[in-house]
This record gives sequence, structure tokens and C-alpha cells, in this order.
Amino acid sequence: MTKQIIMVDGKGMTIEDICRVAEAGARLELSDAPAFVERIDKGARFIETLLREEGFVYGVTTGYGDSCTVSIPLENVAELSKHLYTFHGCGMGAHFDPQQTRAILAVRLNSLAQGYSGVRYTLLQRIAELLKHDVLPLIPQEGSVGASGDLTPLSYLAAVLAGEREVLYQGEKQPTAKVFSRLNIEPLTLKPKEGLAIMNGTAVMTAVASLAYRRAEYLARLCTRITSLASVALNGNAYHFDAKLFSVKPHAGQIRAAARIRDDLHVTEQTPRNDTRLQDRYSLRCAPHVIGVLEDALPWLRQFIENELNSANDNPIIDAEGEHVLHGGHFYGGHIAFAMDSLKTAVANLADLLDRQMAQLMDPKFNHGLPANLSGAKGKQAVLNHGFKAVQIAVSAWTAEALKLTMPASVFSRSTECHNQDKVSMGTIAARDCVRVLELTEQAAAAMLIAVVQGAELRGNTASLSEGLRETMAQVRGRIPLLDGDRALEQELRLGVQLIRERHWRLYD
Repeated sequence: MTKQIIMVDGKGMTIEDICRVAEAGARLELSDAPAFVERIDKGARFIETLLREEGFVYGVTTGYGDSCTVSIPLENVAELSKHLYTFHGCGMGAHFDPQQTRAILAVRLNSLAQGYSGVRYTLLQRIAELLKHDVLPLIPQEGSVGASGDLTPLSYLAAVLAGEREVLYQGEKQPTAKVFSRLNIEPLTLKPKEGLAIMNGTAVMTAVASLAYRRAEYLARLCTRITSLASVALNGNAYHFDAKLFSVKPHAGQIRAAARIRDDLHVTEQTPRNDTRLQDRYSLRCAPHVIGVLEDALPWLRQFIENELNSANDNPIIDAEGEHVLHGGHFYGGHIAFAMDSLKTAVANLADLLDRQMAQLMDPKFNHGLPANLSGAKGKQAVLNHGFKAVQIAVSAWTAEALKLTMPASVFSRSTECHNQDKVSMGTIAARDCVRVLELTEQAAAAMLIAVVQGAELRGNTASLSEGLRETMAQVRGRIPLLDGDRALEQELRLGVQLIRERHWRLYD
């Protein structure tokens, strides 16, 4: 099967482009159009001209940050990039996984392709070559304050391009030099400004944000389907999702969530009304209002992320056409920080919603006639079995951890680097927090999906359900059997999470 080709030519990429490259579902190619190549190389030549004619360029003939007053003799200029990525080799924590690392490479390549970074086309080719051969720098997750960009994590990309440090190749951690030799890749000696151009940007946080966005988008739809099944299992009032009701509070995402649930539940003007219970508890009745917040946030989150993705975000900006060196702060990751702080809060609210729905399903005081803890055990075995009791406790634990992580990272700016970097974004920490909230919420969703399918089956009359609900139930049962007696569910929960991350469950168009 031929992979889709995503062209990098300075004209922009989407979140979906980054995700397809990250998931190895598409092949990234760097444009070799003469006009594009010339535009990139013109910036590098302009730097060389400035050095010859003026002998002074920040980060080329000076130190970095608060060391900008330190002059570097011209004979030592070639060594400066190497020193930059070397002293930043202090990252800690787990390494970014292969998907995240591919996304980082793609995002940084796309930013450099805007043509304002003063680097050679050859440098862009090398990054594209890493992706082509799936040679992935081992990049520690911890050490970035999000301005001056993702300096420490991106130093690992710069070092790998120079043939140093380690990479993941064919599933093994290996020295970069060994892999380059095997693949006949020539290590780069970074030119003036190139080390700074690679490192002084927002590629790490933006890459992680792109992947987080895609996961959150899917979770919103999954939680909608789970809510529909919860309404069935709890014998809920389907008219809580009435079209006229939602027309008078017209948040588009909220209306969309309600419409999906309404279709799942076959709600029409002819649907019999449940007059025995006018108002379900909030975790059912207000589910579109909770899910709708995320649905309505996604468009402006996309705008924030894709603007950052398609920007030149290092410093200084090199305007070769106008022959200007523009000093600013485009490495600042404030938009990504705000987007990720906002996204993790909206996603954590999904975890909380699922946790409350799970609590209703388990408790015979509130589940309207279902067995306690949704136990499927019969006869003499019934008293020995505990159904989903422990799973419900685990969901509460995961939810509590997710909610705890919603404290905004962006408000924890620290003054660093001799007070040169005295206000920083914390965008990468916000993005990493968001990933953890997503992980925990996916765990809650996997547990709730298994439980709510059991609840709907125990309620009975599943043949009358909508096609969408019956398909989801059949998909779940195709992988995970009925819980008709106590068994350890860890592996089934892990499978459920994996299938969520693979977007296996077929949901709405």
C-alpha cells in the first residue's frame, strides 16, 4: 500500500499531517523545487555576508542569552553551534516515544522551511532523511521551560544531525555515529546560526500538542457514545437530548454532542416519553454540556496549534529578502501553553463525567434495578462475585489524578538564565501534563466502555437499540467477554486503552 506523501515546502501543514507522519501512516518529503531551495539557501548566504561585511551577528559572533555581550572571535565562530548543543545536553526523564519524536522532527522541519532561520537547505534535507529512515533522536522529556523555545530537548536533534548522542533505530537504542555509518549519512558540521535555529523554537511543545489534539478529538466522540450507552443502561430519559431544548442554548459543539446522543437513542417526536423520571442526574442530563465544552474549544485550539506549527519561531529571524536581522521573542510558547492548559482541563472534565456515570451504574440505589457493581454472576456464585467494584475504584483514582493535573503550567513561570529569560511559557510542561491527563482519561473511558456495554446487556432488549449502539457493543464483545464471574481485568483494560489510541472503535461520521 502506497503511503500518502506530505510535502514540506514552506506552505503549511495541518495537525492531521503531523499525526500521519508521527504514526508512520504518511511519508514526508522535502520539496526540491528550485525556488524553494534558493529561498532557504539565501538566508544562509545572508548570514555569511553579514559575517564578512560587519563581523557581528547575535548567536554567531556572540554568546547566547545573557552572554550576548561576549564576543566570539571569527576564527572560533564555527565552534559555537557545537558548544550550544553540547552544554544543553542535560535533559532528564523518560524519552519521547517514537510517535512524539517523529512529530518533533516534522514540526521543526516545517518551521525551518518557512525560510526565516538562516539555515542551509542541506540541513532541512538531513532532518527529512532522519524521518525517511526512521532514525529517531532519543530526546528526554524534561528540561524545557518553553522559552527560549525547547532548547534542551531540541539540542538532542542538533547533536544527532552532527552525528553525536544516541538514536532509536529499528527498535534499538544505538550510537548515532554507528547508524549514520550504516546508512551512509554524512554528519553535519553546523554552520553559523544553525545550532541556534534548530534549538531556539517551539517544535517539541507543538508536536506534543498536535498529537494531544487528535486524541482529545476522538475522546470527545467516544465519551458521547459511552453516554448514550449509559442512558440505555440506566433507563434514562432520552428527551434530555431533545433538539428544541438545545436550540435555545446554541453552543455548536454542545448541540453536536446532543444530536449524536439523540440519534443513538432513536429520539424522535414519536418516541415514548419517560414520565416516571423527569430529570436524570447531571452526569447523564448535562453530558452534552460537558462534552460540548471540549467540542467547542477544538476549533480555536486548532488555530493556536496550527499557527504555531506554520510559523518561524526561532530568534533572531533572518529576513534575507529585506536583508534584516530581526531580534524578538518568537521562541515563546505562550499560545501552546494556553492551548494545552485549556485542553487538559476540558479533557479532565470528561474523566470526571465518566467517573460519575460509572458510580451510578455500580450503585443499586441509583442504577434503577441493575445488579450491584454490574455483576453478571448467577445462582450460588452471585454472592461471591464483585463485578466492577474494583474497576470503579480505579476509575476514581485515575480521575482524581487527572483533575489534580489541571493546575495551569503557564502560571508557574520562573526567572532563569541570569534573568534574561525572566518570563517563560512552560508550554512543554503544559503539553506533557495534557498527555498525562489524556492517558488517565483514556483509561477511564476504556473501563467505562466495558462496564456500560455490560450494563446495557443486563438491562435487556438490545435488539431494539440503534445501529450505532449495537455496532459498538458488538465491537467490544468481539474483544472482551461478558464479566459473568470475577477475573483480573488488567489486560482487558490495557487492550481497551490501546484500541482507543488506535481509534479502533467506530464512532460517528
